[in-house]
Amino acid sequence: MKEYLKLNNEVLNTYTLTGKIDREKDKEAAKVYFLEEINKQTVFFHNLKEKLDYLVEEEYYEEGFLDKYDFKFIKKIFDIAYGYKFRFPSFMSAFKFYNNYALKTRDGKNILERYEDRMAIIALYLANGDKKLAEKSIRHMMESYQTATPTTLNCGKKARGEFVSCFKLMVDDTMNSISHNIGNALQLSKLGGGVGISLIDLRCAGDPIKEIENRASGVMPVAKLLENSFSYANQLGSRAGSGVVWLNIFHGDIIDFLSAKKPNADEKIRLATLSTGIVVPDIFFELLKEDKDVYLFSPYDIYKKYGKRMSEINMSEVYYALLDDPDIRKLKKINSRKLYTEVKKTQIESGYPFEMFEDNVRKGNPLNSVGKVKILNLCTEVAQNQETSIITDYDEVDIIGEDVSCNLGSEDIHKSTKSENFGELIETSVELLTAVSDMTNISNVPSVSKGNKEMHSVGLGVMNLHGHLMDNSIQYGEAESLNFVDVYFAALNYHSLRASNNIAKKRKKTFKGFDKSTYATGEYFDWYLNNPIEIKYDVVKKALGNIEPVTVEQWQQLKKDVIEHGLYHSYRLCVAPTGSISYVRSATASISPITERVEVRDYGDSRTIYPMPFLTNENHNDYKEAYEMDMYKMIDLYATAQRHVDQALSMTLYITDDWDTEMLTRLYYYAWMKGIKSTYYVRQRMKTLEDCVACSI
Repeated sequence: MKEYLKLNNEVLNTYTLTGKIDREKDKEAAKVYFLEEINKQTVFFHNLKEKLDYLVEEEYYEEGFLDKYDFKFIKKIFDIAYGYKFRFPSFMSAFKFYNNYALKTRDGKNILERYEDRMAIIALYLANGDKKLAEKSIRHMMESYQTATPTTLNCGKKARGEFVSCFKLMVDDTMNSISHNIGNALQLSKLGGGVGISLIDLRCAGDPIKEIENRASGVMPVAKLLENSFSYANQLGSRAGSGVVWLNIFHGDIIDFLSAKKPNADEKIRLATLSTGIVVPDIFFELLKEDKDVYLFSPYDIYKKYGKRMSEINMSEVYYALLDDPDIRKLKKINSRKLYTEVKKTQIESGYPFEMFEDNVRKGNPLNSVGKVKILNLCTEVAQNQETSIITDYDEVDIIGEDVSCNLGSEDIHKSTKSENFGELIETSVELLTAVSDMTNISNVPSVSKGNKEMHSVGLGVMNLHGHLMDNSIQYGEAESLNFVDVYFAALNYHSLRASNNIAKKRKKTFKGFDKSTYATGEYFDWYLNNPIEIKYDVVKKALGNIEPVTVEQWQQLKKDVIEHGLYHSYRLCVAPTGSISYVRSATASISPITERVEVRDYGDSRTIYPMPFLTNENHNDYKEAYEMDMYKMIDLYATAQRHVDQALSMTLYITDDWDTEMLTRLYYYAWMKGIKSTYYVRQRMKTLEDCVACSI
């Protein structure tokens, strides 16, 4: 084993034997890693010009983007980056960056970029010749803002993938649409994207085809085709493609859909690698509360009678009308609690399905009058309107709808509270996300390209919440943490709105449908005008650092500005899981609680140890792991953030092996009641295993 790995592994050995965190060993491991490996592998250049000329001439960097600046300015950007004297705070951070993000020679043996180089290139590339933006960007990126993995990985490179990684597609109930979207899934997976796909509108197994009864195969064969497509398009063999298929809980094929993720499922329907998600309207929870039966329907009948797709209707509004309609078949009657128990059983066994609470999404969508959010993305945080494409025969013209691509980025909460100008930080972050949107054109998938061009959606999120709370001696889920989240996310929302408004002023352009949104009427802002958000605790004031609560007067002025000049972005905020990129910044992931105080990660034949950011021997017992927490309190925290976020939050639920389906049902019901829009995985940890770990310390 290499010396730096031995040093890094000593962190775990010490922790296991004594319960103490030896961060000095971790820092020493990072130092030795550079001395023994990184420094030796890094290609030497005499100066910056020689280096950049080489990288362009040898086609490592894309030609042209550096020509938009004079060399003196380019050197200034690199000098700013190196002026921060950045050091990776943990071995894992350095290891992750140099293994996953740094530019290397084509044989993979030598390193061509340091961390500062990568940040400088991203800033210059996305600023696209705008010197003021480039200078703001490099400062804020070195301090707080983190571009998402595909943006960080690909900016400036000649051989690259796309800068975005989240996509959503709608499949219509035709063979043309099915085959078209399988092709779309292949194209997006090839680019490295995770794809959410709606199967809600497909007719059920046994439905008629051309008026002939019992001919349709239902959604499961299509799901299997998609699973095979994602496995085939595996990004040059580096990783399998990834996707999630969504179905409404009232769809006639829901039982087979749920069964597909069970370990003992029939191979004909079993989905081994494809994720599943269900759309759950309010009416289902109302029936659940009253312990009533639910009836399952076919999208075929609904469209034939009403000319609307199942994904386009509001089931909570039309459910009883469908029951009373003799032309609408009731395919199956099942007790609501029995059906939801099947959902919970599958989640305990497999972690799936994800859930989208349809009416909570609708109530929190400022663009309800423009369209409808029908499904979510793979990580359940991108909640944007979609419009189904009509794919015709070859001699006819397709009607291209609007699907979704969403480029993401995250603020490091801990670092952002220290920013000298939080408003400028958020404004710059939104400008960088906008640049990614402007530079993205997924021409192979026209509906995604159209949606991006017309809606200008972005997804600004955060990371490092739990770490920052612990650094300020605030317990995750307690009242102080909720107050911090309330003030922080209100400020994040305000400044992102202001940034979007400024871009709309500058470009004299708004997103398609702005005039129909609650932004245009001003209604969106009324909640803030009637509910001032204030700091309630001294410890929260300290934790907020330089961030001030947004005043009612500021909201009033913003309301006027938005009504007058509009917004450039249809959607602005969502909180992604931020798993991989959080390691690089040595931050806790997203707004979720930590799952382990000291993580153990295996990479090939080596083991990497990662003590959580801000974990000390003094706060060890207060730094609660997710599985030790009250999940109801975690939901309270997410619900507090959710009311300030126009899209959704990726929220994983953590349970132990003493949870049963009734306990999980109550938790989900609570999440729905609190206004949560979506849930991601259910993660289960064996208590017996934890007991063994506890005994060994």
